[in-house]
Amino acid sequence: MIIRAEIDADHEAIMALTYAAFLNHPHHAPGAKPTEHLIYKGLKERGDLTLSFVATINDEVAGHIAFSPVTFDGKASDWLGLGPVSVNPDLQGKGVGSALIKAGLEAALKRGTKGVVLIGEPDYYTRFGFSADHGLTYPGIPGEYLLALSLTPDECEQPAGEVGYSPAFV
Repeated sequence: MIIRAEIDADHEAIMALTYAAFLNHPHHAPGAKPTEHLIYKGLKERGDLTLSFVATINDEVAGHIAFSPVTFDGKASDWLGLGPVSVNPDLQGKGVGSALIKAGLEAALKRGTKGVVLIGEPDYYTRFGFSADHGLTYPGIPGEYLLALSLTPDECEQPAGEVGYSPAFV
């Protein structure tokens, strides 16, 4: 497996992969079609895709991860939002997503990002150091699914308040 920065030629493969990865996802209403691929598309079109990596196996895109700017109480921050992260359904549970998350967090730290916030499964993301024990909120999301990780815990305080994502997430 090779993890590298997304290139323009990856766009269609990422769209298809992200759609397939979220098809019949348990958090979607029964019969609802995925929209996560549209989030990726919107981030790209708006120029809000701060970091974007693919995992390739035998030159095929097997996974993708995106990071975009977030605000706290409407104010710009030096934190990023993680998501969506997508893995080919045939390869889920085989370490592709974990490798993408680790590589993405490392790249975020190298670029000076102070922390990362996401909406996701606590059982999965706590293994990377994310926690829900903070003063962050997001409309309509139970607190246990809003997770944060300070990448520079000695240098900054974790922000508090309402998290704002790119309009691509609407």
